[in-house]
Amino acid sequence: MRIKKGDQVKIIVGKDKGKTGKVSKTFKDAGKIIVEGLNLYKKRVKPKGQNQKGEIVSMPRPLQVSNAMLVCPSCKKPTRVGFKIEADNKKIRICKKCGSSV
Repeated sequence: MRIKKGDQVKIIVGKDKGKTGKVSKTFKDAGKIIVEGLNLYKKRVKPKGQNQKGEIVSMPRPLQVSNAMLVCPSCKKPTRVGFKIEADNKKIRICKKCGSSV
């Protein structure tokens, strides 16, 4: 997966199209990510005690990695991610637009 936890991403498909946020969790097996404050759905929670009330809570849901693009930290544009192997056999991610490391 080319997007990691902590990356800034822009949503390109769905109800939150055009919004940006930070990746809080990745699910590598399923190819999904959770973005903070985006793709929120309401969940009804039952009261746990006798004196508590039931409530409606907004929870983030995972979305496909293909529906988000990485925002390059140097050029601030949504971009595709490429890979480059350095001299010491270290694999780094690079921005396809400006060429800097991501």
